[in-house]
Amino acid sequence: MIGINIICIGRLKEKYLREACDEYAKRLKAFCGLEITELAEEKCGDNPSSAEIDRTLGAEGRRILQKAERSDLIISMCVEGEKLSSPQLSKYIDSAAVSGKSSIALVIGGSFGLSSEVKSRSDFKLSMSDMTFPHQLARVMLLEQVYRAFMISSGGKYHK
Repeated sequence: MIGINIICIGRLKEKYLREACDEYAKRLKAFCGLEITELAEEKCGDNPSSAEIDRTLGAEGRRILQKAERSDLIISMCVEGEKLSSPQLSKYIDSAAVSGKSSIALVIGGSFGLSSEVKSRSDFKLSMSDMTFPHQLARVMLLEQVYRAFMISSGGKYHK
């Protein structure tokens, strides 16, 4: 069974978002070993300079990379990443498992995104959409898509 580790900056503040994540985490137990690693957001002023943003990204990036295992297939969620359909994501996860990867780390950065170090360490960069979504909603959306991917590969009826 493949391991999925969602490494994310920030904690979910809204109860309804936590409940949605809990529901998908419960469903995913049948398909993978799921871990969600929450890392604290780096403190940054209300109107940060580009240097402060770079410092924030660097600090968060170092903590993200400390939580990823060397053997992980690292997928960074970033706006410049490739867009995949749900069936394509399912095939990507399946091919990772078949190629011998035992775990996948899916990385969600903070409100400023991800550091260049995290992006360069990534095996794949994935974009959810050209649209902008609230940062905290990204985790729910990612968990839903991972669940959908496993349902597709198992022939389940969830995906239409």
